[in-house]
Amino acid sequence: MKMIHLSDLHLGKSLHGISLLDSGDQPHWVEAFLKLCGSRRPDAVLIAGDIYDRAAPGGGAVELLSRLLTGLRELEIPVLLIPGNHDSPQRLSFVSGLLSRQGLHIAPPLKAPGTLRRVTLEDEYGPVDFWLMPYVFPALAGEALGREFRDYDAAVRGLLAAQEIDFSRRNVLLAHQNVTVGGREGERGGSESMVGGVGQVDCSAFDGFDYVALGHIHAGYAVGRPELRYAGSPLCYHFNETRQAAKGPLLVELGPKGAAVLTELLPIPPLHPLRAVEGDYESLRAAEAERTERQEFVSVTLTDRRVTPELTEALRRLYDLKGSLLMELRSTWQESDARGDLNAAALREQGLAELFAGFYARRSGGTEPEPEELALLRTAAALAERADTGAEPEAEQMDALIKEALK
Repeated sequence: MKMIHLSDLHLGKSLHGISLLDSGDQPHWVEAFLKLCGSRRPDAVLIAGDIYDRAAPGGGAVELLSRLLTGLRELEIPVLLIPGNHDSPQRLSFVSGLLSRQGLHIAPPLKAPGTLRRVTLEDEYGPVDFWLMPYVFPALAGEALGREFRDYDAAVRGLLAAQEIDFSRRNVLLAHQNVTVGGREGERGGSESMVGGVGQVDCSAFDGFDYVALGHIHAGYAVGRPELRYAGSPLCYHFNETRQAAKGPLLVELGPKGAAVLTELLPIPPLHPLRAVEGDYESLRAAEAERTERQEFVSVTLTDRRVTPELTEALRRLYDLKGSLLMELRSTWQESDARGDLNAAALREQGLAELFAGFYARRSGGTEPEPEELALLRTAAALAERADTGAEPEAEQMDALIKEALK
């Protein structure tokens, strides 16, 4: 049986204030995916959660999901889908009984008696049982099973133990959890809202399943064994994720019981590739002027100067000429400068006014203080110096200090 495994679509997501629906990135990906399915002709498509970016999606995100599912239906490819932690199970499973007759199988919310939806498909080797497990919260699993669970690992194990699973048959599980190996987490994408260490489920909880289609982590990799895999998000949703290999769904080939499961990454090039660059301003500007790539979303980190409005505008114009967009501009130079400012030698060599001005620039993204603001800093510095000597200035002295600072 050939299956295509994907997850974490996050339809409706925005990146640095840019809607990936309006930019065309997510619609482009959906059309490319449907074309891929048309050429590969899988026996099923498995979507392992986080269909939407938020529980109450906007109209554009709903329309795009409709386009995806309708396109797969036109190709007569069954779809198995579970809600993730970003989704509303109630909204996703609306009229799911009716949709199942059309080959769209959606996991319903967990409720008593805690029975997961099972879908059975056939191939030349016999039946394959698919188990659809929505994102498991310990409290909700406890309500469904009538007992309490101390953590996510116990809740997932308890829920799976309550199912009547015949492990002599081939079984595939769809799950959306933070799966680890002995408490060790794998590679993360920078766009995950989940804090590291939260909701861990050890990979041994899924022993016995012939394949586990995981969602939740935005990098694609195997967890503990080759048959337990994250597909990763289809697009980079954070500049940290540009460090990962090419993104795309997984083609999974399931043979007879006991045979090795084969997986293959099917990369789908994005409409606007994300790219992160770092270096000194002049070198970056020269290198960018020579690049021929276009239509990129770019993050720039400067190492030799602070960010200023003039510099920002110059870089934006440079990328605009290529049809690209400067999404993020930051500097590490001010951070290293801050570490230098705060050592003992700097305190001896610089006056308080200079230290105040440096602190102001670091906290305002590299912008120097205006003359009036600098005057107030000088006044504060003068008052601080007088306080160190134990002398409290009179009102006349205060006026004099302020007038001197404003010169």
